[in-house]
Amino acid sequence: MPLLVIDIGNTRLKWSLYAGCEAGAQPFAHGVQFLENIDKLADGDWAGLPAPRRMIGCCVAADAVKRRVEEQMEELWDVPAQWVVSSAAEAGMTNGYDHPTRLGADRWVGMIGARHRMLAAGPARPMVVVMVGTAVTVEAVNASGHFLGGFILPGHGIMLKALESGTAGLHVPTGEVRTFPTNTSDALTSGGTFAISGAIEQMLHHVRDHCGAEPACYMTGGAGWKMAPHMSLRFELVESLIFDGLLVIARERGMDP
Repeated sequence: MPLLVIDIGNTRLKWSLYAGCEAGAQPFAHGVQFLENIDKLADGDWAGLPAPRRMIGCCVAADAVKRRVEEQMEELWDVPAQWVVSSAAEAGMTNGYDHPTRLGADRWVGMIGARHRMLAAGPARPMVVVMVGTAVTVEAVNASGHFLGGFILPGHGIMLKALESGTAGLHVPTGEVRTFPTNTSDALTSGGTFAISGAIEQMLHHVRDHCGAEPACYMTGGAGWKMAPHMSLRFELVESLIFDGLLVIARERGMDP
C-alpha cells in the first residue's frame, strides 16, 4: 500500500510512489507533468498505478490547481489529500518567519529535507538551502534547526523575460555562461547566472558571520544543475530535497504505509 508524494511548483507537478517514509529512498514509480497538462494525470501517468493508502504533498500553485489534483485522486482512489503548510515548528525545525504560515510550503519542506540529510551525515551545522526554479530562494538555518530568514529573487527565465519586455530591441536567445561575455546572448545568460550566484554567496557570508561556523550547503530545483557549476563554493546538488522533506514529515505524522 504505497505512499503518494506530490510537489506542485509554479511550473510543474512532480509525483512519486514510495513503499515507506524513509527519506532518500528510491520511489518505485514517479513522473512529472507541466501544470497546463494537469488534467491528464488520471488518464495518463496515474492510470494503472497501485492505489496509494496515504498521500502527502506541498503546493505553491493556485488553489484551482490543487483542487484539480484532488478531483483526479478522487476519481481513481479513496485516499485523502494531506497538504503541508508552513507552521511554527515541525520535524525538528522551528520557523523564524514573522508570520510562519506565510512562508512558502516548498521552502519549509525543502529546509526540513536538508536538515535531515545533514544530520544523517554528521553533527549539526548551520545550513544554506537553495532552490532554483521559476523563482530562486536562498534560506539560512542555524545549527539548532531555526530558520533565520531567506532571500527570494527571480529565476533565469523571469530575469530574461523582464529584460526582453523592458528593453527595446533586446531579444533573448540562449547563450553560454562566460567570464567575459562578448555577445548579447552570453551577456544575458552570464548576467542572470552571476546575479543568482552573488545572492547565494552573500547569504553564505551572512550565515558564517552570524553562526560562527561553516554552513552545510544544499541546492535543489529544476534549474539547480545550471547553477551548480558556476558556484565558487561547494554545494551538494540534491534533486529530491522536497520529496525527502515530505517523507520526513510523513514519518513524523505517523503516515508510514
